Amino acid sequence: MFLLYQLIMSLILLVSPLIIIYRILNKKEDTKRYIEKFSIHTKKRRVGKLIWFHCASVGEILSILPLVKYYEKNKTIDQILVTSVTLSSSKVFKKYNFKKTIHQFFPIDHIFLVNKFLNYWKPSLSIFVDSEIWPYMLKKLDNKNIPIILLNGRITYKTFKKWIIVRSFAKSIFKKISFAYPQNLETKKYLKKLSVKKINLIGNLKYAESYEKNTSHTSNNLKSIFKNKNVWVASSTHDDEEVFCARTHLELKKRVRNLVTIIIPRHIHRVKNILQMLKKFNLKIALHSSKIKNLKNADIYIVDSFGDTKVFHKIGSSVFLGGSIIKGKGGQNPLEAARFGAKILHGPNVDNFTDVYKLLKSLNVSKKIKSPNELASSIIFKKNKITGNKIKKIGDKILKKTINELDTLINNEPKKNLSFGIINTQVFTHICYPQ
Repeated sequence: MFLLYQLIMSLILLVSPLIIIYRILNKKEDTKRYIEKFSIHTKKRRVGKLIWFHCASVGEILSILPLVKYYEKNKTIDQILVTSVTLSSSKVFKKYNFKKTIHQFFPIDHIFLVNKFLNYWKPSLSIFVDSEIWPYMLKKLDNKNIPIILLNGRITYKTFKKWIIVRSFAKSIFKKISFAYPQNLETKKYLKKLSVKKINLIGNLKYAESYEKNTSHTSNNLKSIFKNKNVWVASSTHDDEEVFCARTHLELKKRVRNLVTIIIPRHIHRVKNILQMLKKFNLKIALHSSKIKNLKNADIYIVDSFGDTKVFHKIGSSVFLGGSIIKGKGGQNPLEAARFGAKILHGPNVDNFTDVYKLLKSLNVSKKIKSPNELASSIIFKKNKITGNKIKKIGDKILKKTINELDTLINNEPKKNLSFGIINTQVFTHICYPQ
């Protein structure tokens, strides 16, 4: 099966230049750094111990930032490598000025490129975040006796059904994972079925607050701009959801004065299309990049920059999470906005965050909506700091436990007081579903 997989990857490698050109033309690829995907590094490896985090995109990058910040201070680690797949994740990471942490794009999972990548970077420990499973990379890491950690692992029923089609191949891959830390009970169950031996359920790392450089100056400037406005936020919106939000704005405007709707598209290369779609509503639109200081007549404020979502989550008392109206997207992470005490509003499609929404619903923080009218009637303009603090405390506990686990692995100390393969459901319930 590995042979067939490599034949497929060889075909992908052959057509990859055309794919890269297409993606560059559509502003989905870095015009200079795309070579990293062919294992041509653009950063130098330092001498000494290197640990490696691999993430898929923005959400996973943000989830490990507290860990990166912590390990930046660890003197036994000489360098931290973070890899990801998407252009947006690289732009978000660029905003953080770490001293010994660098970013590169993950190489195509081909035998030649993987070998070249590992021979150059030589990680002491590899940490794959969320659902990033690349067969040949894991095979080669295992051959080189480099520990493989699955951190904040997530496998949905849909993903599991795909893996189980090639059951023996899947098991041969997953059994190479040294330690797995799933983010929920469902993932733990599937990992066990896929032959992962050492599993410890800590909780979802995305509950922890992501590290940020000092943004107080930016936050204060924005607060002054929106000071006399009634603001709500539509975050990580996808195709057509901006139209949904524009209709919500028109409905809400009938009864709310000085209303501004902040839209943060999931992919900012769509901004031109969004502006075109919203023309028919005759709404006055301001772009974040224009650095406008007077929103006297503005209806819609579009955030057309990377890495500024958190600042706007601090401002909004109600946040609608995108990717939840359209089928197949599975929703976006609501935890950052919830940590700031915002009311979370979402559509019916939130399969990616089922457990998170169970918690938010139990805290009376979230509400499912199906129409612009329903969304408009659910928006409030006052934060709930009490529930925000509850979520922060959950995140702090999970982050502390995660660091304790990784410290043991990084420092090559023997494992203590761990019952791998056994779920402590009482601990999990206490952390993720507090009273």
